[in-house]
Amino acid sequence: MKYYQQQTNVLHLNHLNDLWGEIQSSPYFSINNLNRDFINTKGFSVVFQRQGLTTVIEKFPFFKPYLDVALQPNCNAFYLNPLLLKEGSRVDPHIDRSLRSYCKTIEPPDLVSVLYVRVPDNMEGGELVLKSNKRQIGQIKPQANTLVYFQGDLTHSVNAVKTPGSRLSLVCEQYNLTEDELDEIPVFTLESRASQSANKKRKYGN
Repeated sequence: MKYYQQQTNVLHLNHLNDLWGEIQSSPYFSINNLNRDFINTKGFSVVFQRQGLTTVIEKFPFFKPYLDVALQPNCNAFYLNPLLLKEGSRVDPHIDRSLRSYCKTIEPPDLVSVLYVRVPDNMEGGELVLKSNKRQIGQIKPQANTLVYFQGDLTHSVNAVKTPGSRLSLVCEQYNLTEDELDEIPVFTLESRASQSANKKRKYGN
């Protein structure tokens, strides 16, 4: 793969519609738990090792068709997140290293896979911009049911969405870690602002 590649019509439309409905209705779907580069976005994150894949599918069976297609056999740790952008949302330039919160020595993922689940009609903005050493090497206009893979060490951003409607993607950072690094990564865990607030309410009795 030179920088990035795309596949179209990757899922059955029923699976795509299931993803849209199930993610929207998930109790974990909330203001994003990701860092300050993600402006006015929603989502949640699932962290897992290869051996935790069965747990992910048990808890989120609607992810299975995507995972069957997207996960690469040489990777052993994953950071999966639905990402919703609406009018005015954007993602500032960054390089993915989301597993660094568990293991400080981790380098960027081998690759990142992005499935576009829902894209507004005639959307303006919302393009995925890929850069290598500050040189732009791709600007991808999202199309529903298209899967994009790009090198994990690329700086990437999403242009501000300028039209109404929802732009929902399913993003997976895919890592090939050493045994020592893998020891630091949960077999399965969930990151969500919604679950954090629920835990606080239980803790403080509110």
